[in-house]
Amino acid sequence: MNRLFRNACLPILISLLLAGCDKDPKQNRPKPAALTVTTTVVAESIWQDHLEALGTTAANESVLITAKVTETVVRVNFEDGDLVEAGQVLVDLSGRAELAGLEEARAAYREAEQQMHRQQQLTDQKLVPASQLDTQRAAVDSAKARLDATRARLSDRVITAPFSGVLGFRRVSPGTLVTPGTTITSLDDISLIKLDFSIPESYLRALAAGQAISAHSAAYPGRDFTGVVRTLGSRVDPITRAIAVRAEIANGDHALRPGMLLTVDLWQPQRRALAIPEIAVVQVAREAFVFRLQSDHTVARVLVTLGLRRNAEVEVLSGLHAGDRIVVDGTIKLRPGSLIEDVTAATSAATAGDADSARNR
Repeated sequence: MNRLFRNACLPILISLLLAGCDKDPKQNRPKPAALTVTTTVVAESIWQDHLEALGTTAANESVLITAKVTETVVRVNFEDGDLVEAGQVLVDLSGRAELAGLEEARAAYREAEQQMHRQQQLTDQKLVPASQLDTQRAAVDSAKARLDATRARLSDRVITAPFSGVLGFRRVSPGTLVTPGTTITSLDDISLIKLDFSIPESYLRALAAGQAISAHSAAYPGRDFTGVVRTLGSRVDPITRAIAVRAEIANGDHALRPGMLLTVDLWQPQRRALAIPEIAVVQVAREAFVFRLQSDHTVARVLVTLGLRRNAEVEVLSGLHAGDRIVVDGTIKLRPGSLIEDVTAATSAATAGDADSARNR
């Protein structure tokens, strides 16, 4: 009985197996699920190039006040950090010997002039030859030169400020014996500050005299110091491939001092450029690419050339056009041809709802 049953069922089983083999296995394969992503549309925006550099400040005018002669300090007429005007007397040096020499030279000059007047009268009366008058005139000129030289030596004993500015620390006291080159103090004109910095040669065409800059100091957080580019260096450093730039900053309140380190911001004229979120860019070695949406809800990988960056955005120089829609979030799980589901609208609505709820609380 069992043998008869097996013989009857065997043809049926073989028929079922053959029927199953005739079916296409791809028809039973599940359709891949769409990957959820958020997207954005590439559009032009206002772009302003920004360059940052480090600069060092210097005084508009700066000098070390030194002695010109060997002499003793008689009087010091300033204190540390004084504001002085041009020509103000800073230090008096002992000049008693020069004062005596000045009186002697002055007397000799007066005597020579008197002799010349007498010679002039005698020459007019034809009592002496004209050559004697010429000799006396030369004697007057010589006496005048000796008087001027004595006055110059005496002026070296009175040290004055060559220009208006702020004095540094006093290095001498009354009674100090100074010699030529002895430092008495420093003088800086800081009403205007010079700011020297360097930029790469690739930005050379973006700079010009008269261009506005802003600078910041760690000593004054949140304060902008504005100025203008005054001069560009005549040479590019062959080692660093950078060019020196000098700017000027008005410093009426004397907040800035020579030798400070400032961060310089250079802003270029505004222009229009394609900009996309930085997180939309996938970097592989030296190549950068984004995923662009296709009409069939799949994505294609597009190589892009990037420019400058700002505030989580990056400039696109080539590879995309205005109006292209690209993936922003979810790029890590995508491959070329991946099927996607764009949830940008739902995400934006949820974010707006959360903001409304927060305002209503």
